[in-house]
Amino acid sequence: MRGVHVIMGVRNMTAGRDAREAIVKKIPTAKVDAMELDLSSLASVRKFASDFNTSGLPLNLLINNAGVMLTPYTLSKDNIELQFATNHLGHFLLANLLLDRMKKTARESSKEGRIVNVSSEAHRLTYREGIKFDKLNDEAGYSSMAAYGQSKLANILHANELTRHLKEQGVNITANSLHPGVVATNLFRHMSIFNGFTAMFGKYLLKNAQQGAATTCYVALNPQVKGVSGEYFSDSNLSKASSKATDTELAKKLWDFSMNLVE
Repeated sequence: MRGVHVIMGVRNMTAGRDAREAIVKKIPTAKVDAMELDLSSLASVRKFASDFNTSGLPLNLLINNAGVMLTPYTLSKDNIELQFATNHLGHFLLANLLLDRMKKTARESSKEGRIVNVSSEAHRLTYREGIKFDKLNDEAGYSSMAAYGQSKLANILHANELTRHLKEQGVNITANSLHPGVVATNLFRHMSIFNGFTAMFGKYLLKNAQQGAATTCYVALNPQVKGVSGEYFSDSNLSKASSKATDTELAKKLWDFSMNLVE
């Protein structure tokens, strides 16, 4: 609706094409395209980034929005616990691979670039140590809720440490994270009870997709957020993340840990 050319990174291209058609039907002037991207696969992330970088398109905004939630214990194709792999590591690599394009766009357009990580208030429900660096793939100690919380904590730590790197480099790009609210989408598909609850009562108690996207759009587009970086938002306002989420040493450790995993 704002006239932004949107590239949707989608795992299922059929669903992506359907979504594109639905958007264009509603907003005939919409500029929207779908490209294949599976955030749980580092090879898929590399291919997407390579294809995008060779397209010659500019990149002002990167919204890291893919997510799986409360999955049974599963390893990704790269042998990494699935929620951490999809929700954090795929986005971490994607941002790194697209950063040069974002820097070039910010320089040439004289417009601030913005990176937005969609986290969750569930970041408070992580494992006791925050991030299980030494036991990331430990099946015996796996909790689907804590693993989800861990991946959402990682989203905030990633944005905060990315902010530090960008400021050091003097680049006109910000990085922030946010809680979108509890939104009635198929993210709950691995929770049979909650899935039924969502179908029955979602429209009364949960945010719909448009309401759920509001904070993301605010952080990505609103002039009031200009120059703001390394912050956490909720309901289109600045919010306070947990003490673990604002731990700079933990953020640095996660950055180095993630770099080793994607190398």
